[in-house]
This record gives sequence, C-alpha cells and structure tokens, in this order.
Amino acid sequence: MKALIRRANKQDLGSLRQFLSRANLGTDGLTDETIDYFLLLENEDGTLKGSLGMEAFTEFGLLRSLVVTPGQAEKEIFVLFDQMVQLAKEKGMKGLFLATNKSVALPFFEILGFQRVDRAEIPSEFYQSEHIRHVLNVDNSIFLKFSL
Repeated sequence: MKALIRRANKQDLGSLRQFLSRANLGTDGLTDETIDYFLLLENEDGTLKGSLGMEAFTEFGLLRSLVVTPGQAEKEIFVLFDQMVQLAKEKGMKGLFLATNKSVALPFFEILGFQRVDRAEIPSEFYQSEHIRHVLNVDNSIFLKFSL
C-alpha cells in the first residue's frame, strides 16, 4: 500500500489529537497555530498511519510526537524525517533537537544524522516548553541534535 506524507492543517486537528492520545502522547501545544508544524503519514484511503511534529523556536525546532502504527516501513519513517528537515529549512531554522529515553532508538537517530548532545547545549528558549521541562525530569533522557 502506498503512503503519502503531507503537512497537517486545521481540519486534521481532531484526528491528530485522537491518534496521539491513542499512543499515550500528550497533545498540549497542538493548536490551530502549531498544526502546520506537523506532518502526517497516511495510506491511500487517508487513514492516519504516522505523525511527526515540531515545536518551533527562533532558530531551532524540537521534534516531538513521532508515532507510527505497527507495520510501517522504515523507508516511510526516513521520508517523514526528511520532510521535517525540509520544513525546518523552509522555516529558516539552524537545527533540530529531539529528546528520548529509549536508548535502543539511538542507532536509528544516528543513521538519520542526529548527534548526542549534553543538556547544556539545549537552547535556553527550549526551557519555556512544557515538553522539555517534563523530559528534563526523566532521569534517562537523551538529547540529540541535527544541524541544518
């Protein structure tokens, strides 16, 4: 089955919130103003199969809400990340950050070009983010950066 990746719009807000909630992810910060920083992976009939979002700051983006349904091809996930890099470049950003507490995911992110960074390297404006404040309270959080 062929997959399509597209930028989310206001009409997608409800279905994206449900999709993220089913994956036990928070939807704080997902609003009419931020929806266009989310990408959707859909199958041919429009069924949502994955998402990747970005919390935008002045020069950097914080990736979040990576969810894919079981059975999605790795290729589709790579394309989702590639499209997010293009979106970040389009928005004039200098880099992307992500946080994870799943060390098993590190090789995947490193293949994508992310490099591990110390917490001290996180842009100070990220501390305004509820998501980052939560992540900082998780002992085994790992931060990674992708330079654009």
